[in-house]
Amino acid sequence: METREIIRKKRDGGKLHREEIESLLRGYLQGMVRDYQMAAFLMASFLKGLDDEETIWFTDIMVSTGKRLDLSEIPNPKVDKHSTGGVGDKVSIVLAPLLSAADVVVPMIAGRGLGHTGGTIDKLEAIPGFRTDLSLLELRNTLWETGVVISAQSEEIAPLDRRIYELRNATATVESIPLIASSIMSKKLAEGLNGLVLDVKTGKGAFMKTIEEAEQLARKMVEIGNASGVKTIALITDMDEPLGRAVGNSLEIRECINILKGREEPGLSDLILTLGAYMLVIAEEMVVFNENDDSVSFKDIEITDELLDAKRLKLQGLIDSGDALSKFVEMVESQGGNPEVVANPALMPVAKNILPVEAPEDGIVQEIDAEGIGRASVLLGAGRQRPDESIDHAAGIILNRKSSQEVKKGDFLAVLHYNDDRNLEAALKLVRESFRIGKEPPPERELIKKVIF
Repeated sequence: METREIIRKKRDGGKLHREEIESLLRGYLQGMVRDYQMAAFLMASFLKGLDDEETIWFTDIMVSTGKRLDLSEIPNPKVDKHSTGGVGDKVSIVLAPLLSAADVVVPMIAGRGLGHTGGTIDKLEAIPGFRTDLSLLELRNTLWETGVVISAQSEEIAPLDRRIYELRNATATVESIPLIASSIMSKKLAEGLNGLVLDVKTGKGAFMKTIEEAEQLARKMVEIGNASGVKTIALITDMDEPLGRAVGNSLEIRECINILKGREEPGLSDLILTLGAYMLVIAEEMVVFNENDDSVSFKDIEITDELLDAKRLKLQGLIDSGDALSKFVEMVESQGGNPEVVANPALMPVAKNILPVEAPEDGIVQEIDAEGIGRASVLLGAGRQRPDESIDHAAGIILNRKSSQEVKKGDFLAVLHYNDDRNLEAALKLVRESFRIGKEPPPERELIKKVIF
């Protein structure tokens, strides 16, 4: 098929056939479609959109250009969770071993941080020796042995995704909902999953600033997942304020270890248990393995508050018993990391300098701007503005106060951890501006805004 005619058709608002999308994507992979032609197609898609069927085809073809993780011989349900990214979002690092302790296989392909949001892979690499560059064979073997793995995307999985994302970034077409959904789901659908729970962030610290944008993205990804034979549920959650108290790589691993040891952190612990409860519902109540032909089907059930509470209680029990922490240690060991960090977190990078940020007045913390805190952590070295930048795993911010808490003038609102002071003043200014203090208690924040099936 002639590439120019495919571009023209989408430019004019026409609906593409699967064969046309496949011709374009495979041609690009093989070098027969040029960057400038793919850029033109991406802009046409950005302006005219892709409908649900086109987006599903686009995603399926993206997956088929790489390899899939074959986990069919592992008997337990395979369920993953994906977040669209936020500040202090360390949920996956607790959730993966926690669900594995509940006999759910968790094959998690995670990403690095970019801009003001952190990345799960960067955080785990704060653990000495922890490998995140596993091949598909290593992923499969590790899952056989431990039931859980968190690794970066390899060249074997959806190889077109990285190339197309770089082109979208260079051509101002990143914000397309269908293209975002396809990029995320092409990696998830290659994992050999039965179920997927999506945490779609909205608010100041999220890429989707409004709940309307978040809902559009969530619905698109749920449609793609379910159409592809993966039971998919999306939760739209608040990211106006950082999750937990730690922002920065080794600091967040410390917080994860504390949660696995039983220390609750309001908001963060609630979100971990709620996302985990939906994952357990899929694994324990919906997935049906058919013995005759090894296929998988799904039961339609009503997900009641009582059912979710029972799953949360089960997961909390795995934390209280120490089983979740033991599984975390097993995961760290299986990926080459030093498990002694659990008993001695100082084995991870520690910043040479700290700087407290004091409250300027008495009052009640009204809000903490997640994006401001995220940008400040990047200035301290905890994140990157470009994909090729290195990061300082020791740098970051500890929030001593959260929304609704009282403060006295001079109390520590936060503590900055840093090695390089080149951007210290700018980071300090951002943190100060991110805290808003008032006299009256703020309205209660709604953590879970919507659930989409």
